[in-house]
Amino acid sequence: MRKVFICSLLCVFTFILIQGEAFAQTHHSQSRPAQTTRILFVFDASLSMYGRWDGEAKITIARRLMHDLLDSLRHTDNLQMALRVYGHQHQFPPQVCDDTRLEVPFGHDNVDRLKHKIKTIVPRGTTPIALSLEKAAGDFPHCADCRNIIILITDGIEECGGDPCEVSLRLQQHGIFLKPFIIGVGDGMREAFECVGTYFDARDQEGFRYALNVAIHKALNPTTAQVNLLDIEGHPVETDVNMTFYNKTTGVMMHNLIHTINAKGFPDTLDLDPMVDYQMAVHTIPPISVDSFGLSTGKHNIIGLDAPQGYLQVAFQGRGHRDHFVNCIIRKNGEMNTLNVQEIGKKEKYLVGSYDLEILTRPRIYVEGIRVRQSHTTTVEIPTPGLVMVRMGTMGYGSVYKYEDNDSLTWVYNLPEDQQQQSLFLLPGHYKVVFRARSITQARYTREVDFEVRPGRAITVSIYN
Repeated sequence: MRKVFICSLLCVFTFILIQGEAFAQTHHSQSRPAQTTRILFVFDASLSMYGRWDGEAKITIARRLMHDLLDSLRHTDNLQMALRVYGHQHQFPPQVCDDTRLEVPFGHDNVDRLKHKIKTIVPRGTTPIALSLEKAAGDFPHCADCRNIIILITDGIEECGGDPCEVSLRLQQHGIFLKPFIIGVGDGMREAFECVGTYFDARDQEGFRYALNVAIHKALNPTTAQVNLLDIEGHPVETDVNMTFYNKTTGVMMHNLIHTINAKGFPDTLDLDPMVDYQMAVHTIPPISVDSFGLSTGKHNIIGLDAPQGYLQVAFQGRGHRDHFVNCIIRKNGEMNTLNVQEIGKKEKYLVGSYDLEILTRPRIYVEGIRVRQSHTTTVEIPTPGLVMVRMGTMGYGSVYKYEDNDSLTWVYNLPEDQQQQSLFLLPGHYKVVFRARSITQARYTREVDFEVRPGRAITVSIYN
């Protein structure tokens, strides 16, 4: 049962309390320095922008709507903007494919500069989109706590042989900027640009205005989230496990956050960027993965996953056995993949389900179909071993075997060839040691010694009395 859902309908009352908690968390976070958002507008000034569109030249409409947008952003806190233009320096023909330039760098209170530059741009040339994105990497000065966003406005596709998709993905992978927005002035370009970023078809002026507003809304509005790790009854009470968030587009790891239940009893509020499409791994045993999810901008998002858990412990019978450390291999029932190697005596959390155990005693113990139940500790007890000192008295070749119920022998351990004695912890039972000295070259001089191991007892077994 693995599912992701946004705005989980736990209950209306819980939702109201969560929204209140989100507000409190947001209010508390205001004491921290706010992150700066930097938006680079990459503006198409190729010759085709003189084409007619919705009753006017494309460049005229683009200028007007950009001016309105910039005026609306004039007094926005923690926002910097810049402008890169392509296709405006060289007349077409001939085709000049390095025609791209940063016209207004990032800065505060530069709206008038941006408006003036857009107003005075004269469309002339071609459309080097890939090169413009490549050059845009250098337009963002170093900043330790900035969100870098590109809004590309174009009326055509790449004309200079570059690969905007490859460039965009590479620069996103290097953390230069987040997934770009592309606004196509006209339609029919979606296939070319969906791999570059989030694409909008602006079929008319209203479509253009809408696309600009959506891009700015996603870029600027605060967005919060919480991860509900649900128990077997659907309550968000599971916690204290690491969650790794990846950028689904680039595969880059974004966050590692250990899940927490806050002081009010709700999963803690997280600051996640709505510009990113996420993948998530929750490091329960076994892990839970979420292949893809996005966030609704400007809202408190709830991400729910089924993660019911209980505890599993393997312990020695009686008072226990502290002189020897033994591990236990944990696998899902009927599968060979190792989920965990757990120390005997340690309690570990697992998802509710059925598990097989391979306990690395001598000889090994195999236990199948152990059930882990919600919020319950399942304890598997095993016999306490005894300590056996095997004294060979000389170097040689030998092994230790355990008698089975039908008097057959099961191999347990090979004695070291270069030592004259060996200490072993063995489970209770009847054993045989078989040994031949290295100096003896006749098999008939092989020695056999039977012995019994009792729980918690120590014995010495001598090959040569």
